[in-house]
Amino acid sequence: QVQLVESGGGLVQAGGSLRLSCAASGRTFSSYAMGWFRQAPGKEREFVAAISWSGGTTTYADSVKGRFTVSRDNAKNTVYLEMNSLKAEDTAVYSCAARRFMARLASEYDYWGQGTQVTVSS
Repeated sequence: QVQLVESGGGLVQAGGSLRLSCAASGRTFSSYAMGWFRQAPGKEREFVAAISWSGGTTTYADSVKGRFTVSRDNAKNTVYLEMNSLKAEDTAVYSCAARRFMARLASEYDYWGQGTQVTVSS
């Protein structure tokens, strides 16, 4: 069982930056790949980024590639999403999720956090 808690969301102007954190409970955090997803009002949840259990492999949605960076610190049981050059269309609730292997489909993830709101003003 893995419990996930996101933090770091907030209101930022377009062009600004935010760093989201996802803290995990449990001794097996380093066994899980982690994903970040987002959901804007009236839209379906969409994949943002994922990172392997070791941190050695990452993958991104085309819409955030070059602007967002996913990383993890297994000693701290935490995964991060560094978001730069934010745009109004990045406004959404961002959630982290865990599963054994990297994936882009939300339905394949086993554990989810409650989400944190990111609002980008234009």
